[in-house]
Amino acid sequence: QVQLVESGGGLVQAGGSLRLSCAASGRIFSINAMNWYRQGPGKERDLVAGISSFGSTNYADSVKDRFTISRDNAKNTVYLQMNSLKPEDTAVYYCNAQVLEYGSSRWSRYWGQGTQVTVSS
Repeated sequence: QVQLVESGGGLVQAGGSLRLSCAASGRIFSINAMNWYRQGPGKERDLVAGISSFGSTNYADSVKDRFTISRDNAKNTVYLQMNSLKPEDTAVYYCNAQVLEYGSSRWSRYWGQGTQVTVSS
């Protein structure tokens, strides 16, 4: 099995910054895409940003030029640097990874437990 553990959430004022981390552990042979999603109160879970194993990135329009996704392949960790935060960024943030485990021939998708980000106005 594979576990994803997020950290770095919290309460911040509008205009502030936070850095989220998500570390993957377990019987990991390889990780392909790693993504950050978020789910606000009463809303669906939406993709915020994604990064491939080669480092190519994509972002939701609402966070472009404010958020930066990066990864450390040696540590099986993905990061989300969030700047110029707005109250509408308030949500539970989840990481997601596509993983190939030792002994398996199939890629599996795993989710973290989520970390709360609250932005006050």
